Amino acid sequence: MAARVSKDNFEVEVLQASIPVLVEFYSDSCIPCKQMSPILGDIEDDYEDHLKVVKVNANFDGELAEQYSVMVSPTILFFKDGKEAERVRGLIKKPELEEIVKKYI
Repeated sequence: MAARVSKDNFEVEVLQASIPVLVEFYSDSCIPCKQMSPILGDIEDDYEDHLKVVKVNANFDGELAEQYSVMVSPTILFFKDGKEAERVRGLIKKPELEEIVKKYI
């Protein structure tokens, strides 16, 4: 299961990571976010040595959501070398997500 990060450890866990990072901004009350959980779990398992998967609760870490202009849950950001490389808003199917992942690993 993807680790939850907050503004306190975002820089170390995401921006300073040695491998690409998928960050899901989610909300506990968001149905599409709940539907994304097993997909993200599969992605994390399938690419564990090449991609880090983390989650940010947009309700508790609104400052991070605002910093990255996240307006919709779920929003998935891909970071490579400490910079945002791509963004996906809303529910996405696993094959589509895998195509994006493969661009960054």
